[in-house]
Amino acid sequence: MSRFTARASAAGILAACLTGCGDSPTEPYDPLIDPASFVAAVTHPLFPLVPGTGWYYEAQTTDGLETNTVEVLAQTRRVAGISATVVHDRVYLDGDLIEETFDWYGQDDQGNVWYLGEDSREIENGRVVSTEGSWEAGVDNAKPGIIMWADPGAHIGESYRQEYYRGEAEDWARVVSVNETVDVPYGRMTGCTRTEDWNALERGVVEQKYYCPQVGMALEVMVRGGSERVQLIRITR
Repeated sequence: MSRFTARASAAGILAACLTGCGDSPTEPYDPLIDPASFVAAVTHPLFPLVPGTGWYYEAQTTDGLETNTVEVLAQTRRVAGISATVVHDRVYLDGDLIEETFDWYGQDDQGNVWYLGEDSREIENGRVVSTEGSWEAGVDNAKPGIIMWADPGAHIGESYRQEYYRGEAEDWARVVSVNETVDVPYGRMTGCTRTEDWNALERGVVEQKYYCPQVGMALEVMVRGGSERVQLIRITR
């Protein structure tokens, strides 16, 4: 049985441990997840996952042109008792596939979007060379985290886990602003939420991500540890 068996109401899901627990080894991270409190689809305006939707991103890196295609699949996957939406993410370097990931998301009835796990594969010359970073909520003590708050403006400045699988997946974020304007090849967007993201296993690297209404992530900028800028080029529906 999953350790995320119903133990809390929807309101109880947003316990203080999301924003405080886990900052130090003495504070356990143990979000209470009730599968019955999750809805069938991820409809958050800043993180809309409509099956059949695809996003295309580009970034110029020191290694070459990196392109990223993200597609919401019609299929679902049962994760920790939750019917999760499946997102297929592929990264190419100068046209060659270098990473392929299946991500799993769920939205609770309060409107918060949870990251429930991923099946990640690094690829070289057409062969899988690593699955490092893969994890699934409820398996081997891995735990889900918030990828988008129902109301990001209510959490400005708070640090929260986006995922937790000790030694493998330890991404954090905090909301910086909820009224940003973004200009990318896809177009100009207003009312965007900006987050600051980092990996506890990769010191010295900090990114900022911009999520825009009815679009999702439109821009990702590395502000420490590099200078890459990932921009939204187009959306297909």
